[in-house]
Amino acid sequence: MQKKTNQLINACKHGDQKAQMQVYDSYCEAMYNVAYRYLNNADDAKDAMQEGFLKAFLNIDNYTETSTFGVWLKRIIINQCIDVIRKNKFETESLETDNLQIVDDSNWQFETSISKTQIVEAIAQLPEKYRLVITLYLIEGYDHEEISEILDIKIKTSRTQLRRAKQQLQDLLKTRYNEARY
Repeated sequence: MQKKTNQLINACKHGDQKAQMQVYDSYCEAMYNVAYRYLNNADDAKDAMQEGFLKAFLNIDNYTETSTFGVWLKRIIINQCIDVIRKNKFETESLETDNLQIVDDSNWQFETSISKTQIVEAIAQLPEKYRLVITLYLIEGYDHEEISEILDIKIKTSRTQLRRAKQQLQDLLKTRYNEARY
């Protein structure tokens, strides 16, 4: 599979539109799902995905095989989603950083009977600033330093928003499924 993908990418680097369509067809569903998790709107997600693919194909020469193409493309899609959010006047809550508390919440967990789908649906209900941080941290695997750079917020703000997002998510799941535990 990886060999075929690399062959398609090389063809794309030479302007092969048929190869571009094959790459698009292979990755569009997964990239749409990534965009939808960030934007929580089908039309915006589709637009961001398409813009992301366009940027990827225009900058395909910058792709190196140090990571998989899917990871490289996903990063472009995420950046495109962040741009859409910023363009739509996304404003982070101004926080007094002196009053912020960083809490060790490593015991944070849910009953295993709550499905991944239910958790993702609940995350979609969170306020945008919390949804972004929790998605970047829990689903995409970014650390607080990377999140602070992506969202242009302080590291402390990222940690605080993640803690608040987790708390709201727990409360939401507890209310909805009466199964959250601390």
